[in-house]
Amino acid sequence: MKARIKIPRKFYVILLASVVAICVFSFTIGRELYAGKTESIFSFGLVHFSGYLFFLLMPVELAFIYYLPFYSGLEVIAVALATAMVAQCIDYGFGRLIRPKRIFKLMDREKIVKAEHKIRQYGMLTIFVFNLLPLSSPVIALAAGMLHYRFKRFFAVSAFGLLLKYLVLFWCFS
Repeated sequence: MKARIKIPRKFYVILLASVVAICVFSFTIGRELYAGKTESIFSFGLVHFSGYLFFLLMPVELAFIYYLPFYSGLEVIAVALATAMVAQCIDYGFGRLIRPKRIFKLMDREKIVKAEHKIRQYGMLTIFVFNLLPLSSPVIALAAGMLHYRFKRFFAVSAFGLLLKYLVLFWCFS
């Protein structure tokens, strides 16, 4: 009798996240490029929002840089901030509402434990730095929710870090 290979649940989560990310890119930027149309701000918003969800980690800073020539800096920064903050609020809410054991089944336990440790050790500074730099801020948002970190403080520090990041990117690439 042949032994069956057990496929871990995380594999299916990664596969699903990859399929969703590919679909988001295909149905937005890919379709516009294929049709020869100008990139729309809606496409940017959808890609950017998706990239800030904790289970779809994508390099959203590259999308920001890519869309800068097509729209004014103020428009791109406003859409980037709005979509990132909505997605981060969703990540925070998931962390707050879903039991940690369920989250650990979906994501790498070590990543979340490290994020929790950094938040406990450095608090607002961790949230600020992870939003300022192209690091995994959605995981930090999830961990902040799991720790029941004060939402108003989390929101304000995240928004400030993201605003500074996008201002610097605008300044460097416009």
